[in-house]
Amino acid sequence: MEVKILQLDKELSLPKYETDGSAGMDLYSTKNTWIIPGQISVISTGIAISLPKGYEAQIRPRSGLAAKHGITVVNAPGTIDSDYRGEIKIILTNLSRQQHQVLRGNRIAQMVINRVEQINWLPVETGLDL
Repeated sequence: MEVKILQLDKELSLPKYETDGSAGMDLYSTKNTWIIPGQISVISTGIAISLPKGYEAQIRPRSGLAAKHGITVVNAPGTIDSDYRGEIKIILTNLSRQQHQVLRGNRIAQMVINRVEQINWLPVETGLDL
């Protein structure tokens, strides 16, 4: 599947899968910043995407950042809807007791593309059949 991407920061790499078996693509920071313990930081990725209807992008933490530094995505998994066209920004927090430096170009999160369905509710008057 091809997805349109607008590269707002042309010096950074486009999101990419690290291996053939990777489910998620790495996203990169556009700036240098510090995340102090307990702080929430919104980090720009320098990209905007145009997903087809029926798809979403999930933003997930990177396990290495979480395990080694206590850095995670606050609203994990974050959802990028198919009709969102703005810059993708990552909401990170520091759960450790030490400051963590994010450098421009660092991998800060993963993005996984998933198919989604919308439903219609069918109200019932009695119990649900399984």
